[in-house]
Amino acid sequence: MTIFSKIIAGAIPSYKIAENENFYAFLDIFPLVKGHVLIVPKTETDKFFDLSENYLSEILLFAQPIAKAIEQSFPCNRCGISVIGLEVPHAHLHLMPINSADDLNFSQPKLSLSTVEFQAIQGLIVAQLAAK
Repeated sequence: MTIFSKIIAGAIPSYKIAENENFYAFLDIFPLVKGHVLIVPKTETDKFFDLSENYLSEILLFAQPIAKAIEQSFPCNRCGISVIGLEVPHAHLHLMPINSADDLNFSQPKLSLSTVEFQAIQGLIVAQLAAK
């Protein structure tokens, strides 16, 4: 069982953004920027492109309102998307507010945020999702 499966199951706490029957979205606890969200399929598959065709198409549809909520919650040019998949052997994608391609550079230092900061970020994004 991957760490993401444990998060989905509630065995590890997370700052949930959204969930449906196939996907779970939550704040990355080692974010590059404030508003960095992970979207994880509930099926445990290592490589992103090993997901079924249905999951591959549905993950972007699930991500779309979250990306728009991120853009409305943080000053940015757009919501960037990245699929790397080396850190955890469970397919996932990253969504984050960006102003340039450099903002998606995962070799940058990660932010260290407090529980209060994570809760505030979660509240901003969830409120934007609820406003739709």
